[in-house]
Amino acid sequence: MPTVDNITYAPVEGAAELFTPAFCEYFVHMHDTFLPRVAAFRVARGQASHRATRENQPPTSPPASDATTSTWQVSTVPAELRKPGIEITGPVSLTSMFINALNPGPDGVRAEGDLDDDEDSAGHRLVDTVLAALNRLRAVEGDLTYHDEARGRDYAVQDGTLPFFMHRERGLHLDEPEFTLKGAPVSAAILGTALTLFHAGRAQAAAGQGIYFYLPKMESADEAAFWRDFFAESQARLDHLSDATIRAIPLVESLPAVYQMEEILYALGPYAAGLNAARWDLKASILEFVLADPEQVWPDRFGVDIKTTDFISNIFRRLVAVCLKHGAVAIGGMATALPSRDEEVNVAAAAAIRADKEWEAAQGFLRGWVAHIFHMDVASAPFKTLADSGWTPTAAMAEPDNYPIEIKRPDGKVTLEGTRRNLRTLIEYIEGWLNGRGAKGIDSLAGKPGLHPALMEDLATARISVAQTAQRIIHSAKDVETGDVHDLALVKRILLSEEADILRLLGEETSTDSAMHDETVQRYRDATKVSMQWIKNYTGFDFRSLGSYTRDDLAAIAAAADAF
Repeated sequence: MPTVDNITYAPVEGAAELFTPAFCEYFVHMHDTFLPRVAAFRVARGQASHRATRENQPPTSPPASDATTSTWQVSTVPAELRKPGIEITGPVSLTSMFINALNPGPDGVRAEGDLDDDEDSAGHRLVDTVLAALNRLRAVEGDLTYHDEARGRDYAVQDGTLPFFMHRERGLHLDEPEFTLKGAPVSAAILGTALTLFHAGRAQAAAGQGIYFYLPKMESADEAAFWRDFFAESQARLDHLSDATIRAIPLVESLPAVYQMEEILYALGPYAAGLNAARWDLKASILEFVLADPEQVWPDRFGVDIKTTDFISNIFRRLVAVCLKHGAVAIGGMATALPSRDEEVNVAAAAAIRADKEWEAAQGFLRGWVAHIFHMDVASAPFKTLADSGWTPTAAMAEPDNYPIEIKRPDGKVTLEGTRRNLRTLIEYIEGWLNGRGAKGIDSLAGKPGLHPALMEDLATARISVAQTAQRIIHSAKDVETGDVHDLALVKRILLSEEADILRLLGEETSTDSAMHDETVQRYRDATKVSMQWIKNYTGFDFRSLGSYTRDDLAAIAAAADAF
């Protein structure tokens, strides 16, 4: 285990190149300066969750302040961040995927931006964060390549202007246990952001590029102020950042943040650029905060569409209004469909993506995200077409008070089929996680009739699947048609049935490597046991993230008796 200045880290490939004495000096200063605030945020988050689940006191709006009553605008937003179209996103640690994202799509056009993610689509290990930092640096420097030995394929970034980079690090709720300072795990958010600012940030500043971040899992204006101060201190400590353009876009993916959108933008100060409407994590957060309320048992999540669920639509219209009011950019959600060999499936997926992005564009969003380059054109067209038409938002769309916040139960049915799809998604996702991936193409309707593309799912989807299942167990929710009551025994039967079906389909696939097949089967069995533990945690209002478990922790859960 290499050690530098009281820092010890796992000897993952590439780490020594990054963790130089100069970086470690900067990192230790930043960690010592800002860690007490991180600890305080975690306490405050726990208290807010306790009030909601134990004392029936959900989040609400703070008192009026300068952020909501005074006239102010965000600092000048760089022109490239105002471009309508699409950003492509994926785990930056998977080099081949990152290179593909930076290259032109099937029509020869690149995405406007690249969300190079080391958060919900990444593996949440030190090796992922190290690869993320190296890949970002090499992409900016123009020498990022990759050789896939198994496929005998080489990847390289093609000539031409690259998309702008939007860096996303892990959130303030997570530690990095494989990197310790004085024997204690460090904040994953501080480590990832420090690596990017020190290494890729140096190259970006030298190239005249802006250094842009998405800020995940934010819950308050105080947390936004933390990042304002973190960026400012980094600019004071690192000469190469002194004149750099740094901007950040918080993701609105927690219920407390919904009530503080103006305050969050205001608190970011000169670094604020906009807000992002994060769909799945926001739904998961809402479920966590209403989990104890028997009147808030949600119907099957697959039918809870933001376009037709008024209270969620209003949250996102309010987000746009906040951005319009203060000169910021509003970024929409992600199109997750993956390409299929069946052209009918692709046509159906394209129609759904088009309708979704047309809705977002009409609300005033400038861009959205896409998970695969195959669907980039259809996803970007609505934003570009509306912008080219000369359309502009109305004055009413820039008034946040026109979109009051109300948290309601969405319309729809509670069914065992919805629970089954949640659990299949969960098993599939955790199998990928145990295999080192934070994003996986999953078809929760595999083997069923009809047109249903696989979707690129990340940690947010697993989180909402767990929350909805736990909610149904807590409140003994009944299938509206059969009357079956959700409890631990029922959920376990469904989990085991879905595991068996997945393994049946796996067995039908041709495999020339029996050892690899056996490893895959074992991962699925382990994933089922981890699913049980995660669901059981949620029924006790323990919302610990999957990203907070080491692979050894998960192996211990898999080796132990079933959680239920």
